[in-house]
Amino acid sequence: MAFKPEKPSIHGETPDTLGERLVAAGHPRYRAGQVFEWLYPRRSETAETMTNLPAGLRAWLADQYDFEATALVQRKASSDVTQKILQRLRDGSLIETVIIRAPMEGVGQEKSRRTICISTQVGCAYGCKFCASGLEGWKRDLSVGEIVSQLVQVCRIEDKADPARAAEGLASFDNIVVMGMGEPLANYDNLLAALRIVNAQWGFGFGARRVTISTSGVVPKILKLAEEPLGFRLAISLHGATNEVRNQIMPVNKKFPLEELIPAAKAFARKHGRMLTLEFILIEDINDSLEQARKLAVIARELHAHVNLIPYNKVEGLPWVRPSLTRQDRFVKELRALGVTATLRREKGHDIDAACGQLRLQTEKAEAGGATPPPAAA
Repeated sequence: MAFKPEKPSIHGETPDTLGERLVAAGHPRYRAGQVFEWLYPRRSETAETMTNLPAGLRAWLADQYDFEATALVQRKASSDVTQKILQRLRDGSLIETVIIRAPMEGVGQEKSRRTICISTQVGCAYGCKFCASGLEGWKRDLSVGEIVSQLVQVCRIEDKADPARAAEGLASFDNIVVMGMGEPLANYDNLLAALRIVNAQWGFGFGARRVTISTSGVVPKILKLAEEPLGFRLAISLHGATNEVRNQIMPVNKKFPLEELIPAAKAFARKHGRMLTLEFILIEDINDSLEQARKLAVIARELHAHVNLIPYNKVEGLPWVRPSLTRQDRFVKELRALGVTATLRREKGHDIDAACGQLRLQTEKAEAGGATPPPAAA
């Protein structure tokens, strides 16, 4: 299923594609470079603000392109300063983007390290049993422009908090993780095209090594990603250290079991020479036993991977439960005792329903019932 907007997103263009359209419309090709200067370093929201362009060209850009492929609907901030941003697409669909802050010692919150978690699909077809993103199924892939536009919206929000950084035209984030709504590798071509724009000097000029792509285990696309020249990082959403556990909560494992997933991950790591991350959501009495910890340690050591443990965020309508602090601590201590580097993420947005897809579902239900969603924060 593909949504065809009235106008293409300007954020899906490159200097080559825009240059060709400019020439075909009777405008000089070199104007494309000026347009991209306005789009990314200056975060221009309309063609009219591009004041060094002729009036006729500005009118043509406004007529031909959508400058707001995503629109801010709502922002929720948690007590740990995680922010969830709800954005509406032109067809009315909702997606989520999350700003995760990691305060650095000796600086204020506005200078904290910022990781942006972006979405790649409206909904998800992979049906992980613990995840809110797929509760209403898959609707469609995001376009290249919609993926990039999420980051543009984040920059506009963050620019208000950090005007000095904005004045330098710098990206308002330090890391990108493609771990939001959807299975990123199921929208492979659009995702890679978007990340090339993010990486390009005429785009955000953002280093590929600071971009992490997460997958539930789509083995053929992992192998394809390994051949990409840009060295993006890879995270595997493992969530189970045996096929038995993964089959229970992750349908993708029935198609690509651990016997296929682990060699593919190893091939990626060997090609790019960077440490992998294994994402592991801890769910009480499902995957939080010491036996699972020991089997996870075997996989992590084989892949030379870091383990990121995430206590489960409760999702309305699902039966899963977050383990107690005692069980969480016991699990991470077992991993470390077995020689695995592991991080236990305590609280990131738990009080704002930061698990992927929750805010979207709540808003859709409210709108279906005739309620007006809360206004976007200033």
